This record gives sequence, C-alpha cells and structure tokens, in this order.
Amino acid sequence: VQLQAFGGGLVQAGGSLRLSCAASGRTASFYAKGWFRQAPGKEREFVAAISRSFATTYYADSVKGRFTISRDNAKNTVALQMNSLKPEDTAVYYCAAVRNGNVQIGDYWGLGTQVTVSS
Repeated sequence: VQLQAFGGGLVQAGGSLRLSCAASGRTASFYAKGWFRQAPGKEREFVAAISRSFATTYYADSVKGRFTISRDNAKNTVALQMNSLKPEDTAVYYCAAVRNGNVQIGDYWGLGTQVTVSS
C-alpha cells in the first residue's frame, strides 16, 4: 500500500485547509484510513479515521467539531477538511492505512505534509 498526502500549507488562525490522500496498491481498499500528526518535540498522535465499509468516522477530542474526514472508495482517496484552525494544530500531518479493528494503529504510512497555523 502506498499513500501520498497533499494540501498542506500556511494559514492564519481561524482559517481552513483541506488535506487529501491518494492510496494505491492491490490491498489499499481493504484498510480503513486515518490521519495522524506530529508537532515539533511531540509524539505522533491520532487525528481522525474513517472505516472501510460504512464510513464510520472517529476523531480525537482536540479536533471534534472542527475537522471532517471523508473518503471516496471509487478513487481510493481520503480527505481531511480542517476548519477553525488553531496554532496548536501546527504539525506534520500523515495519512495512513489503519487497522479496521483499531483505527489508531497505522500499518502503512505516507510521507507527511506540513500544516502551519499562524496566530
């Protein structure tokens, strides 16, 4: 499974960004998909995930109500719409193919994309 994330950038606090991730590989569609992030000096943390079959969504408490994850199974893509961004959302964001039984565990990872939120 290969994953490639797009859409990072610099935005002011209160603004929005949309991240996209393209997944490829014979087994890519078998996995749930998720987003994680890692801020400087911190461990990587779970942000959001969406299940493989029924598009059930999961969010970290810190992003609930602000971020929305979605997927297009036909195109094998997953998106993360980020609204009301805060400086503490600044991090490198990673797309991952995650386990259907535990969406906070990633099995395959894409290269990250930088998101910087200025105050």
